Amino acid sequence: MTTTPPLRLNDAHCHFFSPRFFDVLGRQKGLQGETPGVEVARLVGFEPPGTTEALADRWAETLSQAAVSRALLIGSVPGEEDQVARAVARHPDRFVGAFLLDPTQEGALTRVSWALAQPGMRVVCLFPAMHGYSPVDARVLGLAEVLAGTPGTALFVHCGVLTVGVRRKLGLPSPFEARFGNPLDLQGLALRHPSLPVIVPHFGGGFFRELLMVADTCPNVVVDSSSSNGWMKYSPGLTLRHVVAQTLAVLGPERVLFGSDSSFFPRGWHAAIRDTQRAVLDDLAVPITDQQAIFAGNFDRLFGSRRHA
Repeated sequence: MTTTPPLRLNDAHCHFFSPRFFDVLGRQKGLQGETPGVEVARLVGFEPPGTTEALADRWAETLSQAAVSRALLIGSVPGEEDQVARAVARHPDRFVGAFLLDPTQEGALTRVSWALAQPGMRVVCLFPAMHGYSPVDARVLGLAEVLAGTPGTALFVHCGVLTVGVRRKLGLPSPFEARFGNPLDLQGLALRHPSLPVIVPHFGGGFFRELLMVADTCPNVVVDSSSSNGWMKYSPGLTLRHVVAQTLAVLGPERVLFGSDSSFFPRGWHAAIRDTQRAVLDDLAVPITDQQAIFAGNFDRLFGSRRHA
């Protein structure tokens, strides 16, 4: 009887639902009082985050228990970069920082400059469908210019269908337009800045064919494998096995990052995503060296090795 050998793990997609995240949702829900975020957590069945420092400690402990060495910690509302930076500073060997930016807002580049000056803050995240702009917008191209001139940074762009489960639970509107999330719109930007890593999560979120086309012509485009990839329902008969096989055929294993899309407690780290993806890779007979690259090595190459092994 053969056993599957363990893999070293990094996670390229973890959301840091900080106190600010819950407070923003609480204000959008129209909740009153000094702690609307606590009420939001109660309404959706999540555990309140407590302080930023307490949440950072909990994530660090949770990742250790799951044998996850490092994680990309993503701020999920504009203005959350301060709390992500504090979490990264508290556990610099555990977290790499990423933050959500609406490039159409006044002062966006000033916020980028401040955030990237904080230790361990490396990734700017764009959600064009959420904020209603095209990736070919001049403000996005200007941001890419800044990042391309800042070594060690990366641009994360959510493409395809976008749903935010906590908003749905709260009955908040989600006027997100998928037409702004076509990966084809990233081609010019990626070609213009070949040294800038451009991360597209969820295999393109429903624009899988378009993602493969862009990635085939732009070697700096990488994908993360995060979430349940429920977008596959829009392509009848499509399976995760087919998605992974085709991604590896076009991009190769060195341009795929494992991600779980973990986000809230009490669920914590989403181990089922790892198990499902590992089973697919085993079924495809992907060599263990390539699996190790996907689950950890590519993360370390992109973001540097952990300071203390």
